Amino acid sequence: MKSYLAVDIGASSGRHMLGYMEDGRMKMEEIYRFPNGMTQRDGKLCWNVEELFGEIINGMKQCVRMGYTPGSMGIDTWGVDFVLLDEKDRLLGPAVGYRDGRTRGMDRKVYETVPEEELYMRTGIQKQLFNTVYQLAALREREPELLSRAYSLLMLPDYFHFLLTGQKSAEYTNATTTQLVNARTGQWDRELIERLRFPGRIFQKIHRPGTVLGTLQEKIRKEVGFDCQVVLPATHDTGSAVLAMPCREDTGLYISSGTWSLMGTEVREAVLTGQAMKANLTNEGGYDRRFRLLKNIMGLWMIQSVRHEDGDAYSFAWICGEAEKNKSFPSRVNVNDDSFLAPESMKEAVKAYCRSTGQQVPDTPGQIGAVIYQSLAECYGRTIEEIEAVTGQTYPWIHIIGGGANADYLSQITAEVTGRCVSAGPTEATAIGNLVVQMMADGVFGSLKEAREHVRESFGIKVFAPQRICEKGE
Repeated sequence: MKSYLAVDIGASSGRHMLGYMEDGRMKMEEIYRFPNGMTQRDGKLCWNVEELFGEIINGMKQCVRMGYTPGSMGIDTWGVDFVLLDEKDRLLGPAVGYRDGRTRGMDRKVYETVPEEELYMRTGIQKQLFNTVYQLAALREREPELLSRAYSLLMLPDYFHFLLTGQKSAEYTNATTTQLVNARTGQWDRELIERLRFPGRIFQKIHRPGTVLGTLQEKIRKEVGFDCQVVLPATHDTGSAVLAMPCREDTGLYISSGTWSLMGTEVREAVLTGQAMKANLTNEGGYDRRFRLLKNIMGLWMIQSVRHEDGDAYSFAWICGEAEKNKSFPSRVNVNDDSFLAPESMKEAVKAYCRSTGQQVPDTPGQIGAVIYQSLAECYGRTIEEIEAVTGQTYPWIHIIGGGANADYLSQITAEVTGRCVSAGPTEATAIGNLVVQMMADGVFGSLKEAREHVRESFGIKVFAPQRICEKGE
């Protein structure tokens, strides 16, 4: 039995998922799981990349202990964050995370050189203050000596692939989150990089998902006990998750639901219009030069934070149940408000928002959960209107993929608020999408359409209807 290994690293945890075909269906088994999170280092919120790579190796060793030797592997993470390497490939400074405050005011610095509208029309990427372009601007303004010493910039999954193979690359889907890739050419916008006074030498050649980067370095082979190909998946986790959308192409919207809610649709050409820019829609890179026209929405991070404040005493299912009991609670928040990005207390941030807007202040976990879930669903509804307005299409189906597909209450109220049928699942969409690219590279699937059909038949999908019963969606 030939197997494939997806290493899917999220903001709060990582996992090694082994995939294979059995009786004509795609199967997946969790091999290893480990925690992740940002910690304070030198006054900044940072990722511990050394520890993360150690966990990648530990999971590969676990494969051998369980009797598996994957034929290929690939790593995906979130976007925008990166490391810098010097001329000897040594790390320069810590891997600062996107929730760190170093980018405050950097949008104004960037727009002094490249106006906001021009930046959007060149890259198609929505303004998010944590985008790589603003992180690099912060280095240029505050730590120029660090930037001047840099010889390589590697997005986090590219860095881990480099440690495995010795080969540097810039995988396309993650590269687009830098806001420095030209949406028309699919390559680094060298003119933009030069105008912003970033060193051009640090940007690696862009490769597409499905590229075979190489095999494991000898020292890695000896440590883990096997060799395999390293295949670039869509290394941006949302890019991988969208590949697992269990539908025929061009038939619906998706919500990649986890720490963030990434809501959008696939398009073949980037939508570079003033209307799309005003709606803050982004054109992130997808598989086979597709674009993921989407909006970043603060997702279940809010619920996760509330749960952590109570010492994880309640399960997510319990919070969903309590929120449903309090569904008549009237208050709503703007889930994309900056006050919810990294508050000391999410519960207090929700209460403060309601208080400042003259609404009833929630008190119990159920009331707070109801405010968050209902606010998310209403935000989804507004985003649908924006996407339909810029594409000129109507989307009758919403496909919720990722961990948030387990939140039945959120799926149901999303159907009710939007008036659309909702399919929920698969929950491990990111790992599945990672595996799909590896399997396509190996000839298991002849096309993305074929792969999605297998996903549809292989993993459980729930359907939620607004007022009528929908058959399982197309």
